[in-house]
Amino acid sequence: MSGFSGRFRRWLRRVPGHSAFSGGEPAGSGGGDRQDGRPAEGGEQQPVRPSWSTRSVAREVFLLQLVLVVLLVAAAVVAFVVQTRRDTMTDARHRTLAAAESFAHSPGLQEALNSADPTAKLQPLAEAARKDSGVDALIVYKLDGITLTHSDPRQIGKHVIGPYAEAARGKPFTRTFEGALGLSVISAAPVKDSSGRVIAIVAAPVTVEKVQKSVNQQLPLFLGTAVAALALAGGGAGLVSRRLRRQTHGLGPAEMTRMYEHHDAVLHAVREGVLIVGRGGRLLLANDEARRLLDLPADAEGRQVDDLGLDDGTAELLASDRIATDEVHLAQDRLLAVNKRSTTPYGAHQASVVTLRDTTELRWLSGRAEVARERLRLLYDAGVRIGSTLNVVRTAEELAQVAVPRFADIVTVELQEPVLKGEEPSVAGSALRRAALAGLAPDHPLYPVGELITAVPGTQAASADQVSSMVRPDLASSSAWRSQDPERARRILDHGVHSLAVVPLRARGVVLGMVYFWRSGSSPPFDDEDLSFAEELAGRAAVGIDNARRFTRERTMAMTLQRSLMPRGLPDQDALEVAHRYLPAREGVGGDWFDVIPLPGARVALVVGDVVGHGLHAAATMGRLRIAVHNFSALDLSPDELLGHVDELVTHIDVQDEDGEEVPAITGATCLYVIYDSVSGRVSVATAGHLPPAVAYPDGRVEFLHSPVSPPLGLGTALPFQTAELSLPEGSRLVLYTDGLVENRSRDLDAGLEALHAALAGPDRTPEDTCATVMQSLLPARSTDDVALLVARTRRLDPAHVAEWDVSRDPAAVGPVRNACVRQLADWGLEAISFGTELILSELITNAIRHGAEPIHVRLLHTRTLICEVSDGSSTSPHIRQAKDTDEDGRGLFLVAQFAEHWGTRYSPRGKTIWAAQVIGPDALPSEEEPSEHLLNHWEQRGQW
Repeated sequence: MSGFSGRFRRWLRRVPGHSAFSGGEPAGSGGGDRQDGRPAEGGEQQPVRPSWSTRSVAREVFLLQLVLVVLLVAAAVVAFVVQTRRDTMTDARHRTLAAAESFAHSPGLQEALNSADPTAKLQPLAEAARKDSGVDALIVYKLDGITLTHSDPRQIGKHVIGPYAEAARGKPFTRTFEGALGLSVISAAPVKDSSGRVIAIVAAPVTVEKVQKSVNQQLPLFLGTAVAALALAGGGAGLVSRRLRRQTHGLGPAEMTRMYEHHDAVLHAVREGVLIVGRGGRLLLANDEARRLLDLPADAEGRQVDDLGLDDGTAELLASDRIATDEVHLAQDRLLAVNKRSTTPYGAHQASVVTLRDTTELRWLSGRAEVARERLRLLYDAGVRIGSTLNVVRTAEELAQVAVPRFADIVTVELQEPVLKGEEPSVAGSALRRAALAGLAPDHPLYPVGELITAVPGTQAASADQVSSMVRPDLASSSAWRSQDPERARRILDHGVHSLAVVPLRARGVVLGMVYFWRSGSSPPFDDEDLSFAEELAGRAAVGIDNARRFTRERTMAMTLQRSLMPRGLPDQDALEVAHRYLPAREGVGGDWFDVIPLPGARVALVVGDVVGHGLHAAATMGRLRIAVHNFSALDLSPDELLGHVDELVTHIDVQDEDGEEVPAITGATCLYVIYDSVSGRVSVATAGHLPPAVAYPDGRVEFLHSPVSPPLGLGTALPFQTAELSLPEGSRLVLYTDGLVENRSRDLDAGLEALHAALAGPDRTPEDTCATVMQSLLPARSTDDVALLVARTRRLDPAHVAEWDVSRDPAAVGPVRNACVRQLADWGLEAISFGTELILSELITNAIRHGAEPIHVRLLHTRTLICEVSDGSSTSPHIRQAKDTDEDGRGLFLVAQFAEHWGTRYSPRGKTIWAAQVIGPDALPSEEEPSEHLLNHWEQRGQW
């Protein structure tokens, strides 16, 4: 609304609850709530002008009324008192005259007068008559003036002085004069005999004091009535003044004049229509501009708005109590912006003020601006919603969903096959696959999602080589589009689709696919401006699709690399029953890994590691560490020694990478290395910054095996790693895991470890069941990190499959020990490999006696293979070398290497152990039928060692 309209509304609301126009009804004191629930403009109620502190019209009228009322009441009281006194005096005259005449004409009066003692007879009669008539005295005297009767007996017999001559002449009279009783009103009447001669006079006086007393007795009533009249008149004047004050809003004469001028300006000069509509829809006021805009008749004021020939919507708005802000209504050929407010911002609704502006010329511009704002909002929403996930198909669906229905009624997205797989887009002309569709019912005639659309005759889709945008405002008239597939085109047109815009999805100069925008029903056809907007929208979506494609490619490569580096399966071994789980993160492949490595001596190594980060680098780093752990485990090192070598390797790799391209360091990698010995049941654990393993005992107890704290790999702290050892009963479960299982954004590490403890507690379960229970209990709904879980239940090697002998340092002791071993092999049913075992033990025991130190110990382990171990107290290690033709010895290890599948050396704090493993079964070679010379000649011919 215009600025003047705001001032005009504020003028109307200067006193809450009252109308400033004639015909408006007061609305109370204005203490209620505003009709529309909002405060008045300006945020506060406009205070009422204090009418008694300023010279307002109401004040002047009140004072004038009050003065007039006081004067009138005073005059009325005086007039009333004077009139009452006059009436009382008149009454006194009449009463005295009547009393005198009545007594003068009373029977027996003449007889009494003629008696010898008239006073004796007349005095009682006169007193009785006086009392009855209410006069002060009845005086009877003869013509000589001697008093015969009197109310005062002392006056009887005295001569009367007074104006009685007229009565003596036979005429009654009334006078006021000073007599014996004081100032009195006296009436005299003659007493006549039968001949008509006056024989006496009767006088009846009433004192003026008595008359005044009677008037004074009525004076309080007069004054009370006057005061009540004054109060009533003053109250009425006050009510009138208050009414006037409310109607004039406490304005003075000058302000009233100015308000009239404003009112006149609103009616005739303001170029904005103003209407005042009363309660019930009656038009109270309309200025000239409103009459012009609405084409109102001359007698419009006072009529119902429904009878003015207005548009139904406009009439309904004017007649209702609801407010309106810039509502556009049609009036004739004009578009009017209508604003409506109540003239009573607080309290009950009484009237409304309506302003009208002609917006016909601005409507087109505002419509264009609104379209532009809506397009900007749509682009903003597209930037927020498209690309929320790094998934190609999901990003295409977000593009389709954000454009329907705000830009198009139907949207379809087709992408190249390589793009869907995360690969680089192929050359132009390849087939497209529909990836997303939005805005259609299930029975739509378009190709469904997942359909392969080839660029061959008969299809409705353009191929990827169509790199330019196009618009088809009227599909029914587009013969080129209809000719591609007439039957499908007919079905599409029957479905109500009538316009199409096609835009390529182009990113980095490469076309990823196409997006089709369709409009149907009453939607306007696409134009060139819509096509430009569609290109902008598709360009933003193409960036998101390309980012998702590149992420998909990188994740696929990382997963491929990880799968190639992770163990394909678990190795065969008898020491542990193992189950595992691995779950990559949804955001990308990480660096979590695990491994199960069989070790000589019926031992198994369990490894779990974690490389910080995600992606190719994390997967490649994981592979490097896994290979390093495998290689170092072949040396049969203790857990702390192995982690020390891996730490040095990581530090060395980081130093090498610093000289090349920018590659993230491996710092932050953790590793847990566990060795389980199935013969002794002992577990050796060393950790490099990794979480401790959990041990679930067969009786249901669970504890965490906390090894000495060690830093992660690659920090270069030079701190040694330490090993913790523990003996486990058979059937215990070792649980190795990564932090992704027990820690996430909604759960801290301590809570995760408690949850793992609760999941492992309880009755004994198989490793597979344990993995399922733990994953179900702890795995979050959406994992942000890799999860690796390894559960191994311990087994013990049967003591009957273990044979041990202590050997003295004497060459003669070799034979008895060898013979005892052969007997043990016979007991185990391994006669087929006894020949080779004899050779291996002979060589190893002989070497220990010759080159080693006491104590010398021999142990045979019957597992999947036969393991021969010879231990001594020396730390020197044997080496295979090429024996010369002239050498008498040096070929013993050749025999060991030939007859054993594997052999090696394991060091301990007490010395070393040389072990050799032989295959058990039909493939065990060589047999005792093959002469040793033949074997030696065979080795020499091969030129080995």
